[in-house]
Amino acid sequence: MNSPTISPAPIRKTLLVKADVQRSFTAFTNRMGSWWPRSHSIAASPTVDVIIEPRAGGRWYERGEDGSESEWGKVLHWDPPARVILAWQLDGGWKYNPACVTEVEINFTAVDAMQTRVEFEHRHLERLGENAAAVRELLNSGWGGILELYGKLVAGAEDAAK
Repeated sequence: MNSPTISPAPIRKTLLVKADVQRSFTAFTNRMGSWWPRSHSIAASPTVDVIIEPRAGGRWYERGEDGSESEWGKVLHWDPPARVILAWQLDGGWKYNPACVTEVEINFTAVDAMQTRVEFEHRHLERLGENAAAVRELLNSGWGGILELYGKLVAGAEDAAK
């Protein structure tokens, strides 16, 4: 028997970063504001930082120049330096909606002492409603570029440490 196909399908990305697992995890979770593109914002004020509070139940939000905070979601699972799962609570109109929960899971696996495989999945996109397929296409290309910026930051931080 075939299992049902979920539509739209989850977004999956894998990248190799030139850093150990701890540095890779920390750059993703504690330094998101350093690599997240300022153009990808829901705030009225220009974004100055993106924060993931380092614990299950913690908030995930952006802080604006004026000190305002715009919620994105929350931390569902916190297992440094191996894994983090975040609730993405932005709906299909890019507005914070606590009733709309998709999940972003990131796993960090050592390939060797100075290289980490980062496996990314954004799932439950069908919860975005009637325009879920269109939003998935935007998220798919958006996450590709965002993760590339993350990889460059990690590689640059590693190069700077030498």
